[in-house]
Amino acid sequence: MSLTNPSINHYLQILFNLHNRGIKLGLENTQEFLDFLGNPQKKIKCIHVAGSNGKGSTSSFIASILTEAGYKTGLYTSPHFIRYNERIRINGQIIPDKYVIAFMEEYEKLIYDTNLTFFEVTTVLAFKYFADKEVDYAIIETGLGGRLDATNVINPLASVITSISLEHTNILGNTIEEIAKEKGGIIKPGVPLFLGKMPEQAEKTLIEMAVEKNCKYYKLNDYTNKRENYFEYYSSELYIDHLSAPLKGAYQQLNASLAILTLNKTLRFTDSKRILGGIKNVVFNTGIQGRYEKVHDHPKIILDSAHNHEGVQNFLKEFTKDKTKTNPCFLLFSCLNDKSLDKMLIQSKGHFDKVYLYELKDNDRAAKIEQLVEIAENNGIKYSVQNDIPSFIKKFISSAEKECLVVYGSMYLVAEVKKVFEKKYYSNNL
Repeated sequence: MSLTNPSINHYLQILFNLHNRGIKLGLENTQEFLDFLGNPQKKIKCIHVAGSNGKGSTSSFIASILTEAGYKTGLYTSPHFIRYNERIRINGQIIPDKYVIAFMEEYEKLIYDTNLTFFEVTTVLAFKYFADKEVDYAIIETGLGGRLDATNVINPLASVITSISLEHTNILGNTIEEIAKEKGGIIKPGVPLFLGKMPEQAEKTLIEMAVEKNCKYYKLNDYTNKRENYFEYYSSELYIDHLSAPLKGAYQQLNASLAILTLNKTLRFTDSKRILGGIKNVVFNTGIQGRYEKVHDHPKIILDSAHNHEGVQNFLKEFTKDKTKTNPCFLLFSCLNDKSLDKMLIQSKGHFDKVYLYELKDNDRAAKIEQLVEIAENNGIKYSVQNDIPSFIKKFISSAEKECLVVYGSMYLVAEVKKVFEKKYYSNNL
């Protein structure tokens, strides 16, 4: 079935209306729904991935390597860019409309009668789908935080925490240590923990939590070396001397390395050919999007999922190598109000000739345009306000052949821009 089918549109609207219930931290509702379904999550071998940055990419690299090795692999990530179904995949294939329809038809009343949120329902749907399809493994990305995230009802084979930075401070805490404790809530007794590159105080906090729960822990820094343009991975069982990733940026090579470390130590993966094949084919095997993604050539338009201070810093480090000194570069920016929006905008200063500010539509957590304008004015950032993404993109493409537009600040903003480039819309309107 396609998205034009009235039945799928009807049920997707019901799902999206659940956003009105907001974000609810806690596991009770999710667990009750899963109990009602017979706890499908207990039938799945899972790897649980949390982190401020890199969790989606790391999840995708893990899933891609497993797929390349011949395993039937589920992947649950968020948010989606174009279609809701993108959140739930098996070997790169999105969950079919007919499965979503059948699930909603059967459980619509229960969802209405309880206080289940959008993310809780989607998480339960993913677990049921993976169990019904008898996947060999499922890679589960957290939504927000870890301890009280709806995904934290599993007892995984491994817990992975990619990075820690200040974000969602109104929910997760105001310090690196507090945020580390929240994300470290996915650590389970006796389950190995894998840590990416992160501030020392965050790493210390997470290691203390792991020791307290009798978990082995593995730090990525102990297994990788950075060479000039690539990384090498080494352990007692596996050596890869030239690790590069198709997703642009040194930080993506770190994400790929963390995926390798996780599978090397958890499932004893040592087949470097399959591992490198999984890294190389990550886009094909998982459908990952929005990572330094070039969606147009002349003018160049680049979309990136950077959505906090650290993510923007990583992107700009890579972008600085690529951009020309002669052609003007512009930034389209928006973000959520629980992000470090002032830091993101301030660190963007000097990298772009002008910043186009935009307020996300239909999102209660969106930073208000007045907030963004105030930060720009207080910091001498040249800006203008945009209200219509399709019109803005169409105008930019028609009038700026040698210029460059970068889009970051929120994955929801990237999603709005990506929708403009859907084949049907693009061919009819640009």
